[in-house]
Amino acid sequence: MVKAVVFDVGETLISEARIWSRWAERLGVSHFLLMGALGGMAALDRPHSDAFHLVRPGVDLVAEEAAWERDDPGGLRNHFDADDLYPDVREALAAIRAAGYQVIIAGNQPRRAFDALVAMDLPADSVHTSDGWGVAKPDPGFFAKVAAVAGREPAEILYVGDRLDNDVLPAAAAGMRTALLRRGPWGFLHAERPQARAADVIADDLHAILPALRLM
Repeated sequence: MVKAVVFDVGETLISEARIWSRWAERLGVSHFLLMGALGGMAALDRPHSDAFHLVRPGVDLVAEEAAWERDDPGGLRNHFDADDLYPDVREALAAIRAAGYQVIIAGNQPRRAFDALVAMDLPADSVHTSDGWGVAKPDPGFFAKVAAVAGREPAEILYVGDRLDNDVLPAAAAGMRTALLRRGPWGFLHAERPQARAADVIADDLHAILPALRLM
């Protein structure tokens, strides 16, 4: 029986559309071009950083981020805030928690994201990031950390994310139940793949998670 529901962050709770748009402006290319390149990388199972090198060959992303921070120290740049939350997040998480499930947020995110997520005061029992743990998905160590902070056996945990490679497949390998969210380019693409059958649930939004939990 599932007792804890753990949510990924990017394109699960947080829309990354504004982040990519700001990156396009920073790189001096159109939003359409960068978004299309990102979609292509998702389809080819290549990292999103390859999209930046495609539209700006030779770009040094570390140096670019540092320069961006100097140019706009108080801006969001490649970060997010509460305005980037998907509209179903607060209501869906609150309903899951009210039904008696432990709600945890844990995703591949930098330390600054932890502060941003905590400041949103979401209906969650705890918030964790890969940078805080020192291990990132799909490493099995990440999912061991998930089980440890939940204080549950892996089979008692449902991990919700938008990707097969980072979320569904490694969480299932760790013994967890899984939900694949059809959200963002990776979510829609991955839901069409044969491997998506490995997920216990394929959901169109977060409101679908609670009814699915009741059937587990």
